[in-house]
Amino acid sequence: MDPDKLAVIGTIFPFLALACGFIGLCWVATTWMRIKNGYPLDGAWGQAVYPRKDEETVERIRLLSTENAQLRAELGSIKDRLATVERIVTDDSHKLTREIESLRGPAN
Repeated sequence: MDPDKLAVIGTIFPFLALACGFIGLCWVATTWMRIKNGYPLDGAWGQAVYPRKDEETVERIRLLSTENAQLRAELGSIKDRLATVERIVTDDSHKLTREIESLRGPAN
């Protein structure tokens, strides 16, 4: 080979190797972050590689969805109760006293 071509290749090769190493490192980091955060990994033809869907996973998702619905319902009732408590606390004390007395019934 021509010495000039070898000098050019010798100059370009370290930068090319560094770029390929950086790209590989970025690919590994991206894959790790996707796995860590629960995103599915796709194969070469678009099929799911990770996480795999099996009966246990489907059952776990169903149970978590049910629990989530129950917790949302409980949170709604707690918000209603908190709104009532806030209304009582921020009400004028004289008005509250009148309401309590009116609930006790007419004075005899």
